Amino acid sequence: MLVVAGIRITPRTARVYFGVQALAGALWWTSVFVSDAVRAATLGELPVALVAAADIPLFVIGSALVAAGVRRALWIVVPWTLLVAGGMAVYATVTTDAGWGALLMVLAGAASLGAGIVMAVGRAPVEWVVTGPFAFRTAATVGTNRILARTGLQTLLFWGMFLVVLPLAISFLESRWMLSVDVPLPVRATGGVVLAAATALGVWSAVSMSVDGDGTPLPSQMARRLVVAGPYRLVRNPMAVAGIAQGVAVGLILGSWMVVAYALCGSVIWNAVVRPLEEADLAERFGAEYADYRSRVSCWVPVRPAAYRAP
Repeated sequence: MLVVAGIRITPRTARVYFGVQALAGALWWTSVFVSDAVRAATLGELPVALVAAADIPLFVIGSALVAAGVRRALWIVVPWTLLVAGGMAVYATVTTDAGWGALLMVLAGAASLGAGIVMAVGRAPVEWVVTGPFAFRTAATVGTNRILARTGLQTLLFWGMFLVVLPLAISFLESRWMLSVDVPLPVRATGGVVLAAATALGVWSAVSMSVDGDGTPLPSQMARRLVVAGPYRLVRNPMAVAGIAQGVAVGLILGSWMVVAYALCGSVIWNAVVRPLEEADLAERFGAEYADYRSRVSCWVPVRPAAYRAP
């Protein structure tokens, strides 16, 4: 059972989401018709009547039908929402108008897709994130040097994608959508300090995983031994702590609140979806040793940094 912020994600939860989406859509369209400021911020120069003629039945009424239990309406609402999200993103990027509309529709598109999958499958299929190349597999015995090389390559690829490419793309869109805010230089400098510290923690964690666990951070080449040394003596997820801190730090350096939000949202998704699957795999592979370790070492905060000693 997937639980996010204490809420169980079930088909009923997904229907509630579509109900909220229908209500939010109705309130937004009401605001568009009565407020020029809302219209300009969310639709720019798009023809209001033409957009409303399509969006009110397909998005607002469609979402209400899904909430009422009409499952077939999913096949209208979700594709339409994704189409509008893509169109608004392109429009706002090209014209620099309607940035808030683009952002809201991108969020609605992602949430509608997720809720639609839950309703279509009948549950939250969290196991999808650990299939294929990301399926849990124990690393082959290839020697410490080769494991370290693989870990280094994986780290560069993941950091390059999630800490360079995606943040720069998000920052670019934030600027084009006219959603940027002025960030003082001391805040950006603080981001640099946090990035350096978090990167050091990430490297320390990766090396410990390779040397002490004979594995890599990638799920398909997981550690052969339970790692309880180095930063893993302080918290159970030091690489995740490092990654979240790095993402926030990059956002501060770029002066991008959207990158900071991206990093924090990623942390919620990782904690709710990936961590339970990873911990279940560790419990299955290492049994009582992992249970003892988990009972003694905090998941995120090193409240008892010296409490655990490897047996």
